[in-house]
Amino acid sequence: MALPPASKETTVLITGASSGIGAELARDLAARGHGVTLVARRTDRLEELARELEGAYGTITAVIPCDLADPGARAALMDGLLAEGPALAGLCNNAGFGVNGSLGENDPDRERQMVELNVDALHDLTVRGLPGMLERGSGAILNVASTAAFQPTPYFAVYGAAKAFVLNFSEALAMELEDHGVSVCCLAPGPTDTAFFDTLDPRRVSGGHFFGKAGRADPREVAAAGVALMLGGGLTRVVGLRNRLMILGNRFVPRSMVATVSKRMLRPLDVAKDAK
Repeated sequence: MALPPASKETTVLITGASSGIGAELARDLAARGHGVTLVARRTDRLEELARELEGAYGTITAVIPCDLADPGARAALMDGLLAEGPALAGLCNNAGFGVNGSLGENDPDRERQMVELNVDALHDLTVRGLPGMLERGSGAILNVASTAAFQPTPYFAVYGAAKAFVLNFSEALAMELEDHGVSVCCLAPGPTDTAFFDTLDPRRVSGGHFFGKAGRADPREVAAAGVALMLGGGLTRVVGLRNRLMILGNRFVPRSMVATVSKRMLRPLDVAKDAK
């Protein structure tokens, strides 16, 4: 089953909702009449978005500031929501960030925070939200992965590995639940023009780099693909023809070659300069 029909008694929880793909998911779902629960760290941005949605669509919008990298904060978030309602009709696990550079030179704490948010939080919220959906026999979970999930990603090694977890976890869980009324789907965008890049040194991915601004997708298009998955069902959707062709091509060449090409595409510009 896909996302249940909109109701005043249900909500869709969206993480990373303060900007980018998360905010656009909220706008798309609210426009369709769904109540939404917006979660991120920035209270001001969440409240601004909530006012926009309530004014434009009259939707029931809740704002819950939360640092999802904190296990205790996650537990409090879900315990409160599940105890007080409304019922969780949908869950969009969108929050995440990336760290680029050589692993041996990166900040170990920042790397650990990335795993905590991109992997542990997604798993935790899913595990906590799923029983209620199973009890009601309906619900939809959208997990946002990345095209990085489909091949090794040198200089984004941990980020790519985290998204590979999201992809495989989502597809396995989807098969487990296909006869229980709960759908699980995975969205895999390529580079998208969001705050993801605020955490990266722009000098490292400027100009013609694979992550350069000119090659980034519109978050509205990515969110629309995600909502279509939740409404219509489906397993995994790679966003963008170029990305789909790239991933298809990966199947026909040795993984060592895929890793070599990824290294050239993802190497930060300052590393590339030093290597010459």
